[in-house]
Order: sequence, then C-alpha cells, then structure tokens
Amino acid sequence: MEFDTTELIGYVASGVVLLSFFMKDIRVLRMVNSVGCSFFVLYGVLLGSIPIIITNVAILLVNFYYLFLKKNEVQIVDEKITK
Repeated sequence: MEFDTTELIGYVASGVVLLSFFMKDIRVLRMVNSVGCSFFVLYGVLLGSIPIIITNVAILLVNFYYLFLKKNEVQIVDEKITK
C-alpha cells in the first residue's frame, strides 16, 4: 500500500483532531485541535476542496477566539471577583 503526500496529510489531520478529544484541559484540547485543523486546511488546499477549507478555518477561528480573546474576558472577571 502506497500513500501519497496529500493522503498522508489527511491521515495526520484526522489523527491529531482525534487525539485532541482525549485532552482533559480545554485549553490544551483547543491547541491540539487547532494543529489538526491546520493540517485539514492544508489537506483541503491540496485537494482543492473548498468545504474542507471553510469548515476548518471556521473551527480555527473559534479556537483562536476562546484561546486568546475570550481568555482576557475571563481574567478580567476573575480579577473583579477577587477584589
């Protein structure tokens, strides 16, 4: 059985996304999931598949929002509660 590069990237993407669901810490889950989604975006580009690209870019944006933007809101609330 012979794998081409595109197929291998697809398998890596699937494996990393699957691995992310075993994470107990939501931040780690989102980071690992983002790596998998990045591989899926590359896979979609190599295949020329717009639905794969759009879906995974959207998931990347959601992960980015919760990892970096929403995080700041949570810290502000925590600071107000502790004062």
